[in-house]
Amino acid sequence: MSNGGGTTDGRRARLRELIRSQGFASIPDLRSALDVSESTIRRDLDALVAEGEAQRTHGGVFYTGGGASLQLFENRRAGDWDSKRQVAKAAARLIDNHDTLLLDGGSTTYELARQLVGRPLQIVTNSLPVANLFAASDQADLVLLGGYVHSRTAVSLGPYANQMLATLNVQKAFLSIAGVDARGYYNSNLLLVETERAMMDCADQTIVVADSSKFGKSSLARLCTLDQIQTVVTDEHLSDVWCERLASAGVELVTPGDESDATDPECEA
Repeated sequence: MSNGGGTTDGRRARLRELIRSQGFASIPDLRSALDVSESTIRRDLDALVAEGEAQRTHGGVFYTGGGASLQLFENRRAGDWDSKRQVAKAAARLIDNHDTLLLDGGSTTYELARQLVGRPLQIVTNSLPVANLFAASDQADLVLLGGYVHSRTAVSLGPYANQMLATLNVQKAFLSIAGVDARGYYNSNLLLVETERAMMDCADQTIVVADSSKFGKSSLARLCTLDQIQTVVTDEHLSDVWCERLASAGVELVTPGDESDATDPECEA
């Protein structure tokens, strides 16, 4: 085999473009297109997965990079994006194959969606970026909610989305939030909060995904009280005060260090 006709960076750029243009590509097809060994393809894919550009699945790889996000989250990748990714990986452990899920349009739920590409699931979402991730997958059944599309976040909101949600049932709804304080969970858009309440109503279990920076903060519209959420997934830097507050409200807490859903997290002060 040749080296793919250039440097490692050049080869990986070609690999990324092949996956991006097709949505999904098999490893034999990539090996043939780049004229390199399977071990080289697998190393390159590992690098793309680590960068959040791709998601491996049986026999191939799905594209989950910048084009799939519609560039909406690119300005948020610095700083706390690693925390969001760790929260998303912990949340993905709560999901079984063939579950029916609802994912809202936040940046942490988008990162969770990246973790789920290629798995056999039923996905309901109001997020165009999330829907775009699953559109090329023959493993996922995708339901996209309609309604008014908020241009800044590319999520559908309002009465049409809410009416559609009233006809659906999901096992687990994953919601992002803007803040949490002693009175409950918040988001910054009134229409979004109304739609998220409709999401909660159609779900057997509601799970909030939020990094620890969101705790102790409020925003414009209160979604619900602390005890109305069954599970919170956050990072390992949540304070003891918030661990105790959530436990007192009957909320199950899951962190990246947990080995199972039932394991109590160890929080740091």
